[in-house]
Amino acid sequence: MLKRILLFTAISAQIAVAQPKSKVTVTDLTRIKQVGGIELSPDGKQAVYTITTIESNSDQKADGRPEEYDYKTHIYLTSLKPGDSRALTHGAESARQAVWAPDGKRLAFVRTVKGKSQIFIMPLDGGEAWQLTNSNYGASNPLWSPDGKRIVFTGGVTMNQMLTDSLLNPDKGGPSWSLEKPGFANNDFVKVDKKIKPNPDGSLAEIRAYLAKDVEDKKAKVINRLNFQGEATTEPDITFQHLYVTDVAENAKPKPLTRGFESFQAANWLPNGQGLLAVTDRDTLKHPDREQDNAIVFVPADGSGKLTMVLGEAGKSYGAPEISPDGKQLAFLVSPSEGVNFPQIGLATLNGSTASNPQLVTFDRAAGNLVWTEVATVAKGKKATSSYAIYFTASSNGGIPLYKLDPATRQVTQLTDFDSGVTGFDAANNQVVLAKTEVANPSELYVADASAKSQTKLSNHNDWVAQRQLSFPEKHTYKNSLGQTVDYWIMKPAFFEASKKYPLLLNMHGGPTAMWGPGEASMWHEFQYMCSQGYGIVYANPRGSGGYGIAFQRANIKDWGTGPAEDVLAAESAAAKEAWVDTSRQVITGGSYAGYLTAWIVGHDNRFKAAFAQRGVYDLTTFLGEGNAWRLVPNYFAYPWTPEAKVLDANSPYTFVQNIKTPLLIKHGENDLRTGPIQSEMMYKSLKILGRPVEYVRMPGATHELSRSGNVRQRIDRLLRIYEFFERYIGPEAQGLSQK
Repeated sequence: MLKRILLFTAISAQIAVAQPKSKVTVTDLTRIKQVGGIELSPDGKQAVYTITTIESNSDQKADGRPEEYDYKTHIYLTSLKPGDSRALTHGAESARQAVWAPDGKRLAFVRTVKGKSQIFIMPLDGGEAWQLTNSNYGASNPLWSPDGKRIVFTGGVTMNQMLTDSLLNPDKGGPSWSLEKPGFANNDFVKVDKKIKPNPDGSLAEIRAYLAKDVEDKKAKVINRLNFQGEATTEPDITFQHLYVTDVAENAKPKPLTRGFESFQAANWLPNGQGLLAVTDRDTLKHPDREQDNAIVFVPADGSGKLTMVLGEAGKSYGAPEISPDGKQLAFLVSPSEGVNFPQIGLATLNGSTASNPQLVTFDRAAGNLVWTEVATVAKGKKATSSYAIYFTASSNGGIPLYKLDPATRQVTQLTDFDSGVTGFDAANNQVVLAKTEVANPSELYVADASAKSQTKLSNHNDWVAQRQLSFPEKHTYKNSLGQTVDYWIMKPAFFEASKKYPLLLNMHGGPTAMWGPGEASMWHEFQYMCSQGYGIVYANPRGSGGYGIAFQRANIKDWGTGPAEDVLAAESAAAKEAWVDTSRQVITGGSYAGYLTAWIVGHDNRFKAAFAQRGVYDLTTFLGEGNAWRLVPNYFAYPWTPEAKVLDANSPYTFVQNIKTPLLIKHGENDLRTGPIQSEMMYKSLKILGRPVEYVRMPGATHELSRSGNVRQRIDRLLRIYEFFERYIGPEAQGLSQK
């Protein structure tokens, strides 16, 4: 019997090995689990992290309606041993932003209650999580004090709430900066006399009260601010982010640490617990929509509200203050406030509420996610001296490597490769825990030594991918007309056969400062899906992309069309020379800035059989008014009323609309205020008038983030529309071939 069992096991193993791999399907999107929110415990023996999943909405399915999906995020605990992790939170309501108490025995995390974020405390030695805050303004971004007795958090306060909050705004007056309401010399109009009753036929004061009631009842939006476009709707009023502190005890009453008509973010405790560093507007007398300079300030923990500027300078934006464990050094990010830039790492000596000798680190990439960690303790006589390192990530050359900075020498060392992307990490006790994306797996958790070279896979959240036939990109380079090296990648169809010919898809990134490559996570599923459908793909990082230094990023100033088009088309032309490419079946797509570039290219080149322009910008003058990303216009070009304004028309795809003959599918989210749907409507209507083959898809309720974090059915719809539209022109039906 034992022999039979062993023989059966061996045969089963052989069958499993021989099992052919299947293609990546469109609904595999719902199977991808994203790792994030990594926090090592104080003793370095455990870590918490989050998993974001896409779950089928069972209520919809039970009612027989089309399947809908919900995003869920929950907190997991790992002992840093492979396969040893467990969910700490469950259920319909997501949990996020988990942080360890200094004693390592409790967690604080955030969960939504009645539509508002609130902070919960979870004991790890047993017992249920309990709700710490019940703030009308919500509570998020919890930070334990060094002694573990208090938590600082952020609350979002609307303008109307500010006007009536006696703690944040004791005199209940308006801000010191002008609300810019025409015809009023000051902000006295914000003070409401409740004795005056709304009356449309009454006095001027009663008419004003009536109009104010219309705004309150959402019958009108009155806009006086400059940046009134959010991501999904117009926002006439500003929301201010304030810092609060509360004791970690049931029924504790939070008190504000910051006040007034300004916002605070990126808070960080000083090790002595006497206060925090945070980021706010440098000039509090300017309207927040107009002030682009940020400063780092000291916020005392006693609630006195007496702020001290730590780092600030006209024309610069300081952010991300990170304090060394001994409190003697400050790492930060800084960049010019206007123009085409990215932040650089700075280091300064810190003495409580003051910083001195700030110096920049030489590193020509956009750094982020700075994390201090102790790397060595050296005994000197009777004293022990600690040395520290700063870990951080930066998009670079198609990947998102992890880097290590030595604060003493200001030398940067790259720890991981360009073929993967570190999407989250924490470092302590000479080890690093990181979330990584790569072509072979979209997201998993790893633990490594301090050099990040010896990586051990801890999780298996996306091991299902091993059963899919994947396409692995091949890297190539091109020297453009500016003498710059442009990286591009070619992906063969997933089930490639050398004897066959395949269509080629040129897929382009947005930004324009985005960067694609094997280590960039957002396109993992889309690339693999299209390759599984029998398409080859070529994608490039043209001039203007991030990840290649400031000179490369600025190479498309006043040139969004001609230069970048040269770069992506050179990559496409090189890919088209591959023996397996059917040059009569070439198609093109891109979103946001790449929606722009798609329209630009088909207005200047006729090689593509079909094109799909997604959530793009097509007329730069219109974009100034319609999109919340409007500062791209002056940063890259000029204002429309200046002598240099001709550059806007010269760089607008809409200027060349009459030249577009390529069949074009245009998509936009109805609530996309980053680029604005009127851009798409102008292109569609004009092409329709011209009698060109064009189709327009509007996504109800969708924002600019549709393809990354939008409604899941709409994300699936988008991918299917790309495939279906292209098949009309290059599929079997278009070629007169049978699909049987």
